[in-house]
Amino acid sequence: MSYTAPLKDMLFDIEHLARIDQVAQMPAFEDAGLETAQAVLEECAKFNEGVVAPLNVEGDRNPSSLKDGVVTTTPGFKDAFAQFASGGWQGLQHPTDFGGQGLPKTIGSACLEILNSANLSFALCPLLSDGAIEALLTAGSDELKAVYLEKLVTGQWTGTMNLTEPQAGSDLSLVRSRAEPQPDGTYKVFGTKIFITYGEHDMAENIVHLVLARVAGAPEGVKGISLFVVPKFMVNADGSLGARNDVHCVSIEHKLGIKASPTAVLQYGDHGGAIGYLVGEENRGLEYMFIMMNSARYSVGMQGIAVAERAYQHAVAYAKERVQSRPVDGSINASAAIIHHPDVRRMLMTMRAHTEGCRAMAIVAAAAYDAAHHHPDAAVRKQNQAFYEFMVPLVKGYSTEMSLDVASLGVQVHGGMGFIEETGAAQYLRDAKILTIYEGTTAIQANDLVGRKTARDGGQVAKAIAAEVHKTEVELAEQGSDDAKAVLKHLAAAREAFVKVVDFVAGQTKASPNAVFAGSVPYLLSAGKLVAGWQLARALLVAQKLAAEGQDAPFMKTKIATARFYAEHILNGVPAVAESIVDGAASVTALPVEAF
Repeated sequence: MSYTAPLKDMLFDIEHLARIDQVAQMPAFEDAGLETAQAVLEECAKFNEGVVAPLNVEGDRNPSSLKDGVVTTTPGFKDAFAQFASGGWQGLQHPTDFGGQGLPKTIGSACLEILNSANLSFALCPLLSDGAIEALLTAGSDELKAVYLEKLVTGQWTGTMNLTEPQAGSDLSLVRSRAEPQPDGTYKVFGTKIFITYGEHDMAENIVHLVLARVAGAPEGVKGISLFVVPKFMVNADGSLGARNDVHCVSIEHKLGIKASPTAVLQYGDHGGAIGYLVGEENRGLEYMFIMMNSARYSVGMQGIAVAERAYQHAVAYAKERVQSRPVDGSINASAAIIHHPDVRRMLMTMRAHTEGCRAMAIVAAAAYDAAHHHPDAAVRKQNQAFYEFMVPLVKGYSTEMSLDVASLGVQVHGGMGFIEETGAAQYLRDAKILTIYEGTTAIQANDLVGRKTARDGGQVAKAIAAEVHKTEVELAEQGSDDAKAVLKHLAAAREAFVKVVDFVAGQTKASPNAVFAGSVPYLLSAGKLVAGWQLARALLVAQKLAAEGQDAPFMKTKIATARFYAEHILNGVPAVAESIVDGAASVTALPVEAF
């Protein structure tokens, strides 16, 4: 089915929750106000709805293929990517110095959702390039920037991230690829990398691989890993492409979903060594790679929101057309479209509330990123950086787990037809599953939230967020409508439960690590539910005010209803989960290993 970008909801979040007017006051973003956001999003929607979205089903049915070391992407992908690059979409958020448009992440995040809703498999290629660009901007030498950045930013070349090896999944201390220094300052890289998204394809002239490897004599473990740029084709002094480097695709994976995206096994150095260029300093590769990973983790969270939106639209369209049974209230004296049945409405509202809540959370996080990097006040930058870093595991972990629930509900709305591939509902569920796995599983995001984001500072950032939630509670109490009171009841209870868990995590991580980490994923999901619910509560306050002023009353009433539903059907579960985290750890590890 066709896809329509939810521009009105995106622009509501950008204007009223992320406060684009404040973002536009920061240096470098003076021309990036609401008018610019609307114009960019409208063009983004036009391109993706017309060019990229129609290729989504085709990519699932006719995926990328490998023959004689050459990967051919789905018919239409190469031309669509050429249009994507020529339209300047790859460089949307990147510096103008290297051919980008320099727009804030607040705008870019909404465009990212649109692209991924249109076609998740297609969107993965520019997503990986974004990460490579971020890493080179932060840690690359002037020489590397001069050679690679403009071509990456304009989409003429694409980038990859090479971490995983057959024996080293998420445990990067086991990386064994090696790099041998050469007299001319380059390195020869040897090894095998697996799960490399768009590691080989036919959509760009060159592929710039960022590769983790060990230099001889490096320390064991993660402290001995370095990062290298290894191009598919060597680059001549004049910027033209030279000989093929010694990196080759030996296979691509056959996957549950995202089938059009080639996931490559890359072999480095089988013919004398792949030429690589050190990024930054030796043995600091994991530090630099985390720049790519954090960029990608946020983006994967946006992918979850994107898939959820697409599944929701698909389910709504089907529910309005599928005729089955009379409504239980007798309002229609004949079989009616299933959207009239209460349980179908419950499923659709759950899908809608989850998606809008996570969208609001992610766009607000993007605004914090912009402030952390561009606000003139150092104290404000520091505060926003802490908030954004806390948000990344929530956006990645909660939004992707949410997308599985939403996509599954989408299949359920279709009933038996949802289990049939021709209806298209199943593709969203299959595509969504990888989102909870790559760029760090949900458990890895939860470990980050527990260790780095909560225990390390004694829960200070988490409690500061809780204090901001309480301010919204005060506003809800002052507003006083029935909807505001209903949301207040569940928001306050969720916040109190969240603080209880934060105290448990901050106080027990060192003393009882198994007890804390047994509840780490539930903690992440509860935190995500709270923050998403908080943003919808803020949206309710804005919507009630604007509706009273007569501004787009139908949309505002819908926003209010969605916020209340979220509070009463999703946010209300947080206190129960808090009890299981704090009091239920022992039963998680009660069985001996041999009992499983």
